[in-house]
Amino acid sequence: MTGLYHELKRRNVFRVAIAYVVLAWIILQVGEVLAPALHLPEWVNSLLAFFLILGFPLAIFFAWAFELTPEGLKKEKDVDRSESITHVTGRKLDFIIIALLVAALGWFAWQHWVVEPGHESEVVTTESRSPTIAVMPFLNMSSDTEQEYFSDGLSEELLNLLAKIPELQVTSRSSSFAFKGKDVTVPEFAAALNVAHVLEGSVRKSGNMIRVTAQLIDAENDKHLWSETWDRSLDDIFAIQDEIASAVVDELRIKLLGDVPHVPEVSADAYAMVLQARHLARERTREAYSDAEKLLKRALDIDPRYAQAWADLGRLYALQANLDIGTVLGLAEQTREASEKALALDPNNVTAYLNLADTEASVTYDFEQAMRHVDRALEISPGNAEAISLKAGVQFIIGNFRDGIKNAREATVLDPLDTYAWMNLAYNAFYAGQYDTAIEAFETVILLNPEISGAHWYIAMVLLTQGHFEAALERVRMENLDGFQYTGLATTQYSLGNDEASDEALAMLNELSVDWAYQRVQAYAWRGEIDKAFEWMETAYEIRDQGLNLILGDPLLDSIRDDPRFDAMLERLNRDPVR
Repeated sequence: MTGLYHELKRRNVFRVAIAYVVLAWIILQVGEVLAPALHLPEWVNSLLAFFLILGFPLAIFFAWAFELTPEGLKKEKDVDRSESITHVTGRKLDFIIIALLVAALGWFAWQHWVVEPGHESEVVTTESRSPTIAVMPFLNMSSDTEQEYFSDGLSEELLNLLAKIPELQVTSRSSSFAFKGKDVTVPEFAAALNVAHVLEGSVRKSGNMIRVTAQLIDAENDKHLWSETWDRSLDDIFAIQDEIASAVVDELRIKLLGDVPHVPEVSADAYAMVLQARHLARERTREAYSDAEKLLKRALDIDPRYAQAWADLGRLYALQANLDIGTVLGLAEQTREASEKALALDPNNVTAYLNLADTEASVTYDFEQAMRHVDRALEISPGNAEAISLKAGVQFIIGNFRDGIKNAREATVLDPLDTYAWMNLAYNAFYAGQYDTAIEAFETVILLNPEISGAHWYIAMVLLTQGHFEAALERVRMENLDGFQYTGLATTQYSLGNDEASDEALAMLNELSVDWAYQRVQAYAWRGEIDKAFEWMETAYEIRDQGLNLILGDPLLDSIRDDPRFDAMLERLNRDPVR
């Protein structure tokens, strides 16, 4: 055994093994950084690791069986021991090992003392930021159940007010209101949203009089930290909100860098109309949008200087574009006008900035301006999950997928039940080549909203990209919206060689309205029908089809990406190509 050890040592087998392991580790670390930067799929690093592991026994074998001589590489058995220079080769290997170890230690230090502190900061900001709080929907204690819009609106107003406190992490509305009407305890509510404190309460409204009760609860032990009841006129609702925000700051011992934010006072009647309009808008129907618009305009007739009413009107116009009520460009202009009026009255109106950011990104394609609007909204309300998620969405549109993933993850922490945040994470991960992450995020979207449209088709897109055609087809058949399903059938059946089934699905897609223009682009491009794809791309541009947000990294468009017409369209969309 001793003889074998000395022979292994003499032939430099140990030195080769050490050098190989260190070099392999460095290669893997570099690959982990370069693969996402080059938009390579996740399996590339797995394949790299596989070949490096496979190469280790080969390196050991060659070190044992061969020797490097002045005449070149020879079999060890053919080298005269008196002429062997393994000791010289060993010294060279020692220097190589030292150099590799220095490089490895340098890489390790850079990762842990330069990069890692930034990651720790991210974790503190997105996951461990303290204190944390969620606002439970306040109970409607009024005899009239139709007054529920008021208790819901007050809850949302308080949530938005608290979100303006940079030192406080506030769970967003979509997650908090997901528990509305459900029989859950405060600790269960807090655990689901990963918060330490809960603000709950009730509202009783009768004519111009209101009773508001609020309690701040330590979720860990279900202990009341503070409780208060107000019996006031409706005109005092703004002072009540200010007092609640101040009480939360005091009880949680938050050290503010500035003043506690406050609610601007407006006409009480106009305020009630705005809350009712928001309540209606969430029904997302043409009739509800029409009624909400009338209420907002009535509120503005009463109080033309009501900034939030102007901002909500701008938001309403943006929402109507999704139901094709009017032209996209016309509604975008109305959104801009209403939002700019809001900012003229209140330069710190977050809703108005987000309206403008959304319009710039989706309609006018001014992404720098969109980012400026989002960043301004985040200056005013640092913990605003909607703003962070919108930023991730803009980063996706312009191809900044890695930053998009980071911001989308932060949004899912702040608003864990918001499907929009999870969709933005899924999009960015998909186009960054992180397929497992993308599928997990899309699956989360489906879990949160089983009736949602598009998520099954997007999972199918990931599978189609990976060449899993049968699995993609199975997913497509689970899709509940015809346009997405027909697109999926046209592409997956084509990949499976079922041309007749693909043609049939494409014919059904073409029977749908022009609103499915981008999906026609995808289907024709995947099938290699280039001219047809560009015809529909022109239509998609004319109607400002939101599908164009996918264009930079959409793998279904790979067949047309080298066509000069594609770069010309990217220029019109104000986007730089991703190659």
